[in-house]
Formats: sequence, structure tokens, C-alpha cells
Amino acid sequence: MQRVTIVGAGFGALTSLKTLRDEGFKGQITVVSPRPEFVYYPGLIWVPSGLRSGEDLRLDLGHFFRKMDAEHLAASATGLTDGGRVLQTDVGPIENDGLIIASGGRFIKKLPGIEHAITPCEGIAAAEAIRDRLRSMDGGTVAMGFSGNPKEPSSMRGGPIFEFLFGLDRQLRKEGRRERFRIVFFTPAERPGNRLGPKAVDKLLGEMQRVGIETHLGHKPKQFTAEKVVTEGGEFPADLIIFMPGMTGNAWFDDTDLPRSPGGLLQADAQCRVPGFERTYVAGDSGSFPGPDWMPKQAHMADLQARAAAKNLIAELAGKTPNETFKVELLCIVDANDRGMLVARTPKRNLVLPSSLAFHWLKRLFEWWYLRRFR
Repeated sequence: MQRVTIVGAGFGALTSLKTLRDEGFKGQITVVSPRPEFVYYPGLIWVPSGLRSGEDLRLDLGHFFRKMDAEHLAASATGLTDGGRVLQTDVGPIENDGLIIASGGRFIKKLPGIEHAITPCEGIAAAEAIRDRLRSMDGGTVAMGFSGNPKEPSSMRGGPIFEFLFGLDRQLRKEGRRERFRIVFFTPAERPGNRLGPKAVDKLLGEMQRVGIETHLGHKPKQFTAEKVVTEGGEFPADLIIFMPGMTGNAWFDDTDLPRSPGGLLQADAQCRVPGFERTYVAGDSGSFPGPDWMPKQAHMADLQARAAAKNLIAELAGKTPNETFKVELLCIVDANDRGMLVARTPKRNLVLPSSLAFHWLKRLFEWWYLRRFR
């Protein structure tokens, strides 16, 4: 019986698993992750306002794994040997005939004083920490920003910061205490969110100006302290810092011979294969893929890559040439708790639709639709 190992339990990993079964793979599948659970990261933006709790976003995957006839191994990957055929873990080696790596990325935490900032996409605990800090504050300055990987500018996740930013403005207005808070958005980019497209950048910056969110743009952060943000273009006070650093590859990649991109991610081709390794694929934030410079690091893109990876692995296991490619598409709703702006981008077009209540509810409907397959 053929054996496939999937590393991770996020968007790319679970879509890989489902695609393998949907496409008729009958062999053994082992999913390796520390816990048999899935966290719906797009919903973290609603935790500070109370629209969601951590438990709303954490799903037990036991039922899903049984439905997919997959075994879960509670472990962390530590290395890879035998040309990719043996995954090393902290509970022992796992042999495979095919491997899909979808273990996500790792935030670069090298900025001096980074311990004074909360990185919201690190998980539920981080989003709850933002919620609790805001509840304890009577006023003050909240600084929110993001940066990229200097060796791989596309390896960043700035979109959620826009949502936390506008969501905070709406939350404080609803609570009747917006006038007691100063909100400052900072980033090294002069035109932040450029991957969303020029129209989206103009709308985002225009909305910040309209609602009184200050900007500190085009200056690289140098240091955080408990009381301020220091950049190459000056400094400003901050009682709460919410910051999304650039991303790089998982630490366990260092103990492998897998080819790496300049920014430390796993190198991948258009079919999501890892060059030089047979029947070894990557999907989502773990990989560096060919495509336009605006290709996003987001759940939707991870799903598209995972489908291609799974289909190509099935082909390779059958002795065929893998030729499935993934569509490059950015699709998101920049939400603000009670309204949202729709942004879509492909190589041929860029669509930006104004913020409305309908898009907020569309995002919530999509959450329900997406999660129902795992419940």
C-alpha cells in the first residue's frame, strides 16, 4: 500500500488531504502535527471585539480525519532523510512514498524589543492578548504595523493588520471611547498593501485619513520598547504595539537538504514540486513559488497550491508526469467588524469594491461554509 505523509494541519495540509481522497487515492495517509486541531486564522480579527472567541476558531479534527481515513501523529517534524522518503519527528521516523509539506511559515523575530509587540497571526492566544490589553486600557496610543522578509519581499502577511486596524477603529467607536485613543499605522513601505493593487492602496490610505488613523510610512522599524516605536524616520509613543514581521521557513528545514529560497522558504516549481526530490511537494506559507511579485501568502493561495500538489503527487505515484499548476489569485475581504471591502486580483485584472455591510456578512458566511467540511 502506498503511503503519503502530510506535514501540518492548516489550510494547505487539510486541502491536500481532502484532494487526495477526492481524486481517488486509496493508500495510507499520515498527518503530522503537534495537535489534531485546526485554527481558522482569518477569524482572529474578530476576537478583540468579541465577535469570535478562541473556541469558535479551534476545531477538533478527529471526525474529519476519520472521515478521510487518515491517521494523525501528534509530533513535530525535525528533519528529512533518504531523499525525502523518511520524515524525522520528535517521536521517531516516518517512512513515506510521497510527501506534502504544508507546515506553514515562521515569523522573523530579530527586531530589538520585538518581545514588546504582539504578533496577531501567531494564533488564538495572541488575539486574546490584544483583546485583554484593549479592555484594560482607558486610552493611549495603539501602534499597528507590518514588515517583510528583506530577502524575499513577498514573504509577508500584511492584510490582517489592515483588518485589525480598521476593526479597532470601529470597535472603539462602538464602545464610545475612540476619542481617547490614538491609532498609528506604520510600515517600511511607502504604499502599503501594494500587492492588493494600486486602487486598493489608495482606498485603504483614504479610509485611514477619513477615520483619523495616523500613518508613519516608508521608514524601517529599528526597535520597540514598552513605550515607543523607533524607526529610521523617527519615533512615536505606543502603549500597545501590534506588529506582523516578515516570514521565513520553519526551523526544521535547516536540518534537511531541501533547496531553499533566498528568504529561507522551500523552493518550489510551478507544479509545487521541491526540485531535486522525487514525490516531494510543498504548499502554502512553507514554499517559495514562481509567480508575480504580488502573489499573496494567504489561505486561499495555500488551498490552490495544495490542490495542485495533491493531484501531481497522485500522478507521480502512478508513474505519470505531474503537470497540474495552480491559479495565481488574490481574493480577500478587508473586514472592519461590521463592514468590508472586497479585493480581487489576477494577472489580468484588479477589482476593488467599496466597503459595505454585505461584504462583512459574506466573509462570515464563507467562514461557516469553509469550516463545515471539518466539523
